[in-house]
Amino acid sequence: MELNVRRLKDSDWETLVSWWDSWPERDNPPKDFLPQDGTGGLMVEKNDKPIVACFLYFTNSAGVLLEWIVSDPDYKQKDRNKAIELLILAAENVCKESGKKYMFSIGRNKSLINTHKKMGWNIDDKPSYELIKKI
Repeated sequence: MELNVRRLKDSDWETLVSWWDSWPERDNPPKDFLPQDGTGGLMVEKNDKPIVACFLYFTNSAGVLLEWIVSDPDYKQKDRNKAIELLILAAENVCKESGKKYMFSIGRNKSLINTHKKMGWNIDDKPSYELIKKI
């Protein structure tokens, strides 16, 4: 069957939380830390089954932050990487259609970094760290 991309919905929240909780090195971000209170992103599905999602932080600059890419850890089909590539491509298209010129992302997952590299993203090979403070 075909992979489809759609906007995130409120009803996706519990699915996303369960995915974050299933990945041992992932944290579950607070809903109000995410764009549009957890709905500001995209989801890739196959036969109405969610596979992978991301969030897009739009700014008042020409750039958009692509973040919190998370996938169903139990989805093991051969088209898993294709779904991730489709998600990133769809995010790029949303940003272009919004008049944005740049995308930025932070990551540590080697497979995801390699996917970005394959898709033409520039990868800084020096490690960096996410710095977050609740104020």
